Amino acid sequence: MRPSDSHEVSQLNELKIDVGALVVGAHYATAGVNVMVEQMPIFGGYAGGLEETTIVDVATTLNSFVMLQATWHLDGPVHVRWGITTTREALAVAGHAARAIEENTHLILGNQYYTLAGPCTVMCLLETAAQAITDTVSGREILSGVASGKGVVTDLFTAMEARFMGEVAHAVAGMDLHEVNILLDKLVSLYEKDYKTAPAGKTFQECYDVKALVPTEEYIQVYDEAVKIMTDLGLTYWND
Repeated sequence: MRPSDSHEVSQLNELKIDVGALVVGAHYATAGVNVMVEQMPIFGGYAGGLEETTIVDVATTLNSFVMLQATWHLDGPVHVRWGITTTREALAVAGHAARAIEENTHLILGNQYYTLAGPCTVMCLLETAAQAITDTVSGREILSGVASGKGVVTDLFTAMEARFMGEVAHAVAGMDLHEVNILLDKLVSLYEKDYKTAPAGKTFQECYDVKALVPTEEYIQVYDEAVKIMTDLGLTYWND
């Protein structure tokens, strides 16, 4: 790896660290490389509820820079029941924590994406959109996604989810915060009722022509359906 690449080391839940991570952190500091420190506070876990988890999220973010000399912090508040970052509660934690830090520091913040639904489904794209909106308006500099289907199945992700993440981020950049909150409430309501029946989606090999590296017509149609939903909610990015 190049020194300019992000070298990862992770904290433990909650506000803990092990000797191995300290050794890795010391190595990175000595080598003079870019350091990405990762941590995913658990909503409903050790920290507790919304307010408590947000406080822990802020603390663990600051700890990345103090203890491990991070170049940037990779967040990812996750719901204890669903194991994803796109629930209403996880988004609230991520949004409030980032907003607080961005208002008072110049630290570089990122967030990682874990959806419940898999690729080639509208639900996956809507989940991705909700987090992209939250991260963008709360001031995060880096969007790291998407680990579709909770990120636990081999090859269950594609570039189409990342593309949608980026396009939605561009679509809401500069929007009024009050308008964004109304939009988010409507958007999350479209998919949160389907958690127990979330579609598994399809693997990369099923979503793409693996030789030409282009998405299938089926996925393009799914993508267009998600774009229409976002447009109907008031985003005009795809109309330009």
